[in-house]
Amino acid sequence: MLSGLGILALVSSCRKDLSLAPVSSITDGNFFQNSNQFDAFMTGIHFNFRSSTNAFQILGEMRADIFGTDPGSGSAFTGEATQGQEHLWQETLNLDNPGVSNFGGFYNNIDQINLMISKLNSTTVVATATKNYYLGICYGMRAFYYFQIYRTWGAAIIQTAPVTGTSLNIATLAKAASPQAAVMTLIKADIDQSVSSFGTDYSFKNAKSYWSKSATLMLKAEVYLWTSVHNAGGNADATTALAALNDIQTNAAGLQLMPNYSDVFSNANRGNNEIIFTIHYQFNEPNATSNNGMAWIQNTYVPQSGLIANFYDSLANRQFNSVTDNWGGLLRAPVTINTYRKFNPLDTRRTASIQAAYNKSALGVYSIAGCFADKYQGEQQSGVRYITNDFPVYRYADLLLLKATAEVYLGQSPANEINLVRARAFGANYNAATMAYPNQAIDANPNEAILQERLYEFVFEGKRWYDLRSMGDSYVYEHSQLTAANAYALLWPIDRNTLTNNTALVQTPGYSSF
Repeated sequence: MLSGLGILALVSSCRKDLSLAPVSSITDGNFFQNSNQFDAFMTGIHFNFRSSTNAFQILGEMRADIFGTDPGSGSAFTGEATQGQEHLWQETLNLDNPGVSNFGGFYNNIDQINLMISKLNSTTVVATATKNYYLGICYGMRAFYYFQIYRTWGAAIIQTAPVTGTSLNIATLAKAASPQAAVMTLIKADIDQSVSSFGTDYSFKNAKSYWSKSATLMLKAEVYLWTSVHNAGGNADATTALAALNDIQTNAAGLQLMPNYSDVFSNANRGNNEIIFTIHYQFNEPNATSNNGMAWIQNTYVPQSGLIANFYDSLANRQFNSVTDNWGGLLRAPVTINTYRKFNPLDTRRTASIQAAYNKSALGVYSIAGCFADKYQGEQQSGVRYITNDFPVYRYADLLLLKATAEVYLGQSPANEINLVRARAFGANYNAATMAYPNQAIDANPNEAILQERLYEFVFEGKRWYDLRSMGDSYVYEHSQLTAANAYALLWPIDRNTLTNNTALVQTPGYSSF
């Protein structure tokens, strides 16, 4: 049963335990013998969760209005080909270009979580408080995975018991998907079980890189805001969401906005006061298969060092160079110039999240060429850049803007929450008379005001597509290339390989099966 990245964490964490079986014979039958082994397995679950980061980013953001080539070009401004990424923002997904295959690999960790739940419920070697905390993690994290699947593919294969064998292979499980209503029932039940298991323990662990009760309550707010709009939950579900967020503010100590936006993402401030739950990265991390952090960023979102050196940073009045601007990437998914220009130039979130690149004429006139995401700048090691920032899943600004959403749904004013976020964004340049809610023109439509604020705040954190979907289908059509004529494509296609190997599955309605 134990497999993959989980094995790496488990073996290293327990190598001094004389009762541990040889590496070649570790199984769930001879592993869970003492509390240290349970601790190690929980580390493995979080290690596996980290392997989903790229999928979270793609599913949560890449089909919305942030990334894409600018008009007149089929490649990035540096000349690099998009190599299939364009199917995401052009809304041309199909079974051979599915965006994400094999359900993001989520079922592998779901099975590890199922095994952990089973073992925790039958063990006597783990202290009660630890057991309950770990159960809170497992139920909360399983609900998170299923909510990802629900918002992406709708129907889902429900598996809540561990699958026998060396690992869960969804291709050979040959199990049909359950309807969306059943999936949502499971999500809400798991959330309730997680909250109950945590009890009164609101503590954060491992610099907030472990799931916590606050993470579950953030998920609960997201889920109930979704069902408030999509599942006829109305005010009752919006009230439940608001109560979950108030619960965090009342009981989780120390949460607040960081004074400066860019400090939230700095390696020097890991697990800071704004973070609620984060995916942790570290250079030369023990047990990792490599030392290069979020390599997926360099594979898609930032330019080659040699190519960016042909452009200029107009704000710094300098030409990029391949030494200090050594992104070492492949720019398959640039940020559109239009996205960059949506920001008020006084908004500190613009330059903290997006790097604009310019051409410079012989007369010294700058003209914008394109943009790319640079929220995670990593660190330099021996002249090489490694993207080793933590990737936030939930943070306090998210809580505030989710709370603003619930307030709008309930006919209450979101001004306090929105203005806390705006004031931090503009810093010394904040002018309440023109910038505070409800004084901006967009504030006439509170839903659009919240969506705009969330765009500015969470660009490159895997949230924009889900935000549009949660607010309602019309917002997706307004802020993406998807149209109501292709409404079926609100959900994603299942890839050809998965359909071929699991004959009990059926393609998402509207897409071709073969």
